[in-house]
Amino acid sequence: MKTIVSRLIASSLILLSAISPIWATCGGGGGGGTGGTGGGNSSMGAAPTVYNVPWKGWTTASGPAKGLVLYWFPASKDEWNKSSLRTSRTLTLYSGQCVSMTVADAREPELQKLVGDSKPPVAVLTAPDGSAISKVENTAGKLKVEQVEKALDAEMKQRETALDEKLKSGKDKAKGGDSAAAIAELKPVAAEKCLFPKKAKEASKELKKLGVEEVGSFPAFTPVFTPRESARIEQVMRSGLIAEIRENYLAAEKLYSQAHRMDPADPTPLRYLGELYRHHLGDWDKAKTVFNQILDMPADAIARAVALHGLGKITIHEGEFKKGLALMEQSVAEFPIAIAYRNLAVYWNSEGDLEKGNFYTQKAFELQPKDPYNLVFAAVFMAASGHADEALKIAQANRNLLPASYNLAAIYAQTGHKQEALALLKRHFFRYERYQAVRAKEMMEARVDAVFDSLRQDSSFLALTSGADGRLQMPMREIKGTQQQ
Repeated sequence: MKTIVSRLIASSLILLSAISPIWATCGGGGGGGTGGTGGGNSSMGAAPTVYNVPWKGWTTASGPAKGLVLYWFPASKDEWNKSSLRTSRTLTLYSGQCVSMTVADAREPELQKLVGDSKPPVAVLTAPDGSAISKVENTAGKLKVEQVEKALDAEMKQRETALDEKLKSGKDKAKGGDSAAAIAELKPVAAEKCLFPKKAKEASKELKKLGVEEVGSFPAFTPVFTPRESARIEQVMRSGLIAEIRENYLAAEKLYSQAHRMDPADPTPLRYLGELYRHHLGDWDKAKTVFNQILDMPADAIARAVALHGLGKITIHEGEFKKGLALMEQSVAEFPIAIAYRNLAVYWNSEGDLEKGNFYTQKAFELQPKDPYNLVFAAVFMAASGHADEALKIAQANRNLLPASYNLAAIYAQTGHKQEALALLKRHFFRYERYQAVRAKEMMEARVDAVFDSLRQDSSFLALTSGADGRLQMPMREIKGTQQQ
């Protein structure tokens, strides 16, 4: 199936080049919620994971690190896919405090000195200047996340102890009247705003007493790392995710909010909460508040990417297309997530830039090549460009994918299957969506989406979308696009 899609996407988009749209949107149809990284598949395993470590690929263009760097050298693609290093609350939190999570090929010449004689998989913790601090070897071919967490924790505690000593020394020297020596001791502590914000804040207060003003703000809270409390928070979050997958959204909201109260410095509960408000509950005022809260705190790259995408989606619906586009572009620059790539594909296809549309569609496939929602998403473009048979095959194979109901409806509408399209739209609005606030927005987007041009004047379609909120402009001429939530 993937081969068919890959072969057809480019030709599908080329055939859309005759259209010259002046209006852009990215709307409903699934793929959101579950923290913004769940894709279109809502199936649940025995123990769904919550904390996704924002591993970024190493490149020669990478600039100097702001803090520590944790390198992971996987043994193979299969090991990368199955490794416990992909999910960790500890590593996720540290990544928001200037510990870069970097995945790299052990064969890279510039990194050979870090790997040495070790056989991948192996993890190496380095200082900002690139010098190795510690190395975690595999055991029987497996690199365990607990071992990596332990090595990072040990280094952080050692550094924190050294800062405590400098802080105490600085205070003692200040009490003894040696201001110059006190300042010399306190300034290095105050400079650790990223790795140790709490210590830096304390040192800055002492420096202020000595007449030295340190520029910069400090977070109100620092993350909870104690194993027992951390495990409790993760369990609450997992329970929240299970509730969300089971469509018990109010229970999920309570659990995500509880986890946030347990650790106000942890951006992950806010990430899930913001997506819940945006995607499932339709309370966009709360979603905007939560997403902006993430952007105003030390946060991991995934949390920031989801927040930027969510704000971009909302901004586009509110009619500020270029501002929304900029937020989407910031999202994938922060960290690549499939939903943001799909929305960028929608935007550029609706603007007539088919090269960019194809580029972002392929990017989504690269991230989640087995996600059936990606297949359905691409099939909408196939249907629009005359590849009806191929599009219908994908639609029929994924007919039971509830979160993709909107895009499935788009396929059937464009291939002349009116009743099936209406049935799937009804399923999207009244089975998949649970709240009127969301329905109103997505009914409006259906009314202006060119994939439903064949139904635009149909009395059944107008009745089905009668709850539209009226926020988006009606298109002035034909637009070809898909909807992506």
